[in-house]
Amino acid sequence: MKINLDTFEGISRPMYVLEEERLRANLQLISRVAREADVEIILAFKAYALWKTFPIFREYIRSTTASSLFEARLAFEEFGAKAHTYSPAYTDDEIDRIANCSSHLTFNSLSQYARYYNKVKGRVSVGLRVNPEYSEVGTDIYNPCAPGTRFGVTADKLPDELPEGIEGFHCHCHCESGSDVFERTLEHIENKFARWFPQLKWINFGGGHLMTRKDYDVNLLIRLLKGVHERYPWLKIILEPGSAFGWQTGPLVSHVVDIVEDRDIRTAILDVSFTCHMPDCLEMPYYPKVRGAETIDSSNVHPPIHNIHIYRLGGNSCLSGDFMGYWKFDHELRVGENIILEDMLHYTTVKTTMFNGISHPAIALARKDGHLVILKEFTYEDYKNRMD
Repeated sequence: MKINLDTFEGISRPMYVLEEERLRANLQLISRVAREADVEIILAFKAYALWKTFPIFREYIRSTTASSLFEARLAFEEFGAKAHTYSPAYTDDEIDRIANCSSHLTFNSLSQYARYYNKVKGRVSVGLRVNPEYSEVGTDIYNPCAPGTRFGVTADKLPDELPEGIEGFHCHCHCESGSDVFERTLEHIENKFARWFPQLKWINFGGGHLMTRKDYDVNLLIRLLKGVHERYPWLKIILEPGSAFGWQTGPLVSHVVDIVEDRDIRTAILDVSFTCHMPDCLEMPYYPKVRGAETIDSSNVHPPIHNIHIYRLGGNSCLSGDFMGYWKFDHELRVGENIILEDMLHYTTVKTTMFNGISHPAIALARKDGHLVILKEFTYEDYKNRMD
């Protein structure tokens, strides 16, 4: 089946569409950064885990990062390489299996290290997550350095001599951030932890480096990473972004199924759900771009709305808050027409739910010529088996 990648006409059911050409453009840029800065950049499954596309990724990167047993297995069994694994809490019944699927294993705390180090000793390169107590992430739910955080060890809790076997530090404190944020954060990381660097073999600067965003200063990132090499030439540098790989690689194609109105507010009901299929829109929150529509600041919209082309978009779940708005279209919406929600490949397919048992969008890969390959279709059995 071939489709028009501008309109997605011909797609009659909800579908995430990954566009291969856009994905490869991101991979090429990420590969260039890794090569020019002499660092390893690996894929974080927490943002993107479409394993049927791993053959494309393997043309550009060698490793991935996992945060659980299932992600570690996915890395080992489907990507074909052991994972760089970090979890806030390993457990007795999973630690051995996680270690078997991992090349690097980072502990979140000194107590987790003490509990499990002897179980993984000699099998993986062991790291410790550290907390620089500095982050510019503005949304608390995504800020790993907020007061009271459960992530990482602060410098005042580290002994002068690191515990046996710790070869690396892992430091994650970004969320879709620019290289200027990394520059400021790096100063805090070095001020807090550089005195331990001579005892290490590697440092992982985590994710959130949104290097594929159009306004991202890639050259600054490369200069910063080269500077780290110059100051600490023995350290291997690792970055593990997630969003950067899937950024702007494809939309969620939905359709208008009804239009309702209450107190002069018009809502176009879609065959997809914000809470089920786009959870970050409500969690972050952020307004997704809709192709062919103008996003309207809700604070500037006051009923009655006289422009008949301004709509809220409503999901098809029973959650009362499963809606967002407003958008201004250049025409009156009709039942059956496409609503294309942009940039819906990262932090969507990995976080969706089957709440309400509503139909889950299919996942497809669009080749450069518009040929559509269905990667996954969801059925009643997928829903039923989750309850089995």
